Amino acid sequence: MSHDLVIRGGSIVDGTGAEPYSGDIAVDGDQITAIGQVEGQGKEEISADGLVVSPGFIDLHTHLDAQIGWDPQVTSVSWHGVTTALLGNCGVTFAPCKPSDREFLAGMMETVEDIPKNAILHGLPWNWEFYGGYLDALEALGPSINICGLAGHCAVRFYVMGERAVEEPATDDEIKQIAELAGQSVKEGAFGFSTNRLPGHRLPDGRSIPGTFADRDELRAVAKEVGKYGGFMQTVSDFRDFDAEMDLIADEARTSRGALFSSAAEIGTERLNDRVSAMLAEGLNVTSVTVPRSGGGVGGLSTDNFFRTPAWNELRKLPIEGRLKAIRDPEHRAKLVNEIKGQNEQVVNGLKRWFYMGDGLRPCYTQDLDQNLVEMANAAGEHPVETFIRISDETDGKALFHMRGFNVDLSQLQKLIETEWAMPGLGDAGAHVSQMIDSGWSTFILSHWHRDSGVYSIQEAVRRITAVPANVLGLSDRGVLAEGKKADINVFDIAKLEERMPEIVHDFPFGAPRFIQRAAGYHATVCNGQVVLRDDELTGDCAGRVLRNSA
Repeated sequence: MSHDLVIRGGSIVDGTGAEPYSGDIAVDGDQITAIGQVEGQGKEEISADGLVVSPGFIDLHTHLDAQIGWDPQVTSVSWHGVTTALLGNCGVTFAPCKPSDREFLAGMMETVEDIPKNAILHGLPWNWEFYGGYLDALEALGPSINICGLAGHCAVRFYVMGERAVEEPATDDEIKQIAELAGQSVKEGAFGFSTNRLPGHRLPDGRSIPGTFADRDELRAVAKEVGKYGGFMQTVSDFRDFDAEMDLIADEARTSRGALFSSAAEIGTERLNDRVSAMLAEGLNVTSVTVPRSGGGVGGLSTDNFFRTPAWNELRKLPIEGRLKAIRDPEHRAKLVNEIKGQNEQVVNGLKRWFYMGDGLRPCYTQDLDQNLVEMANAAGEHPVETFIRISDETDGKALFHMRGFNVDLSQLQKLIETEWAMPGLGDAGAHVSQMIDSGWSTFILSHWHRDSGVYSIQEAVRRITAVPANVLGLSDRGVLAEGKKADINVFDIAKLEERMPEIVHDFPFGAPRFIQRAAGYHATVCNGQVVLRDDELTGDCAGRVLRNSA
């Protein structure tokens, strides 16, 4: 018997948490048709001798809503083994949308997620009003991997309330309309509903985005309506009111198919674990995602993400060649140094969160807290700004610094991701594109938290980025390797797996900059039975599908 594709002799890590075993996998069409010892030949064969074979990875937290319009290959996540990506997180989405609201939603996405407004308005077809039409538009783009989405609170609330959605409470009738529109969106294919309660996420005019201050009863009504159609609730919580926010998450989980929330070690693993464990004991479906390394910006001379004083702002206007010339001119260099030296102590203390990412192919994300820029400067007898300039000079402007914002202490982060409910993710792919890049989170989990540190076994690392997120989404046909499941598969060399150094490119519409990050060690990625990546390079095949909530 012949097969479309046979993956031979790999170490199969099936996503269930079971021990790895040696075997073959046969694929016909978009399905896995045999696992074990496959006798028949494949029209195409992949030798996996000495390699790991796993399900495709599922990314539960992206903002690829805009980028997919001009980059249907959705880099950088598609370089890192992701075969299914969830859009529409944090309450910011483009559907539902009246034609008159497009400018508002695009401007909101620009200020919240650092995606250029002009790119959004010109890079998407904008030929929809309701969520089902939005999914149809995504399908027409022909993505390279599977895409699914959430309906966002901002769009839904603005559709119902208009300008009043930003700051005013909804009336009882408006709450009913908001909930019904959220439910309709799920009925049309959204996997759930997302909301954002952080006041720091703002519109271009400085006001917090719609839904930030919505009464919790509004969200409870939404959860109930979303739950009718099998949708779940995704919440970005304002944990300054910890108990009230955790109560809300529990209520959302009680009436929908589950609750997904974002977490960080700084919130406190112990108190989070107490509350979530109680929810799990109640039988609620509650999961959290957190970035599996320190989350934060990436800056350096080749980026626009560095010091903000008059002289440095002028430097920012120059191309990299001009910037290098400026820092190599003694008079200009002294001006740059003195401006930072003249800043207050708080600015210098902030540099204790800056960590040099090294000069190798693989970026370093794992320095101890005392290996920051300030300590590097102390060891060299310099001011931190002098160290920054010196390293930038020595590397011809290529040096990058990781600016840790949360999950700062990796030892505390480890305690969080060892719980049964906190899963790695939160890469924010497609967002903050010129400021940060965490799209390689899946590669980091396997290379650092499994191979380098041994915190996870290979089967546990794979389970947390395949079967667990598939369960969150309610995908019964993906997330594990088994006969009859969809053929979303990764083949990788665990000994060689690693991220590559981030780099700035200007490939967004109108030449806007963004970070990309490639990977090494991926022998093949298969999506719906087609090879979409081979030896770390995308093949150009667009095998992805727009997945819709089947309920």
